Amino acid sequence: MAGKMEELGFVKLTQEQLTELEINPFKAIGKDWMLVSAGDEKKWNTMTASWGYMGVMWGANSAVVALRPQRYTKEFVDSNEYFSISFFDETYRQALAFCGANSGRDVDKAKETGLKPVFTDGSVGFEQARLVMVCKKQFAQEMKLECLTDERCKENWYPGGDYHTQYIGEIIAVYVKKQ
Repeated sequence: MAGKMEELGFVKLTQEQLTELEINPFKAIGKDWMLVSAGDEKKWNTMTASWGYMGVMWGANSAVVALRPQRYTKEFVDSNEYFSISFFDETYRQALAFCGANSGRDVDKAKETGLKPVFTDGSVGFEQARLVMVCKKQFAQEMKLECLTDERCKENWYPGGDYHTQYIGEIIAVYVKKQ
């Protein structure tokens, strides 16, 4: 029986296929951006992020996202076992910009952008995404001033002291949109 993502034209990759996935994380995260999302059909939120990384941690394919304490999405990542990261093509740049500049506390991001949430594998992805990774949260730790070894980081990124929390998630499901 096909799941919701497959019905929408996605292919679910196996963990073995994930190692063959061609993605440049520097471009996908840093330049193209991603949506970090968490929650369920009753209540969820998403935000645009351009900080994070992917690799292998504790023997598992993993993704790391970094969220500032004032971000509404952080509340959802904190209170859920899973989060997702969704990647889009350039035609959704304006929608991602909106999701990064507006809080889900104040606006309905799906309504305002036309992005359609899809609930799968314990989290939320988007019908228009080209790639969705669902992650099982394994680790969360606030970045602390005393742990920064480069003063430039403090000066450039944390003048207000609002240090990110890093979340490491094991990538448990990967969906790629059929072309």
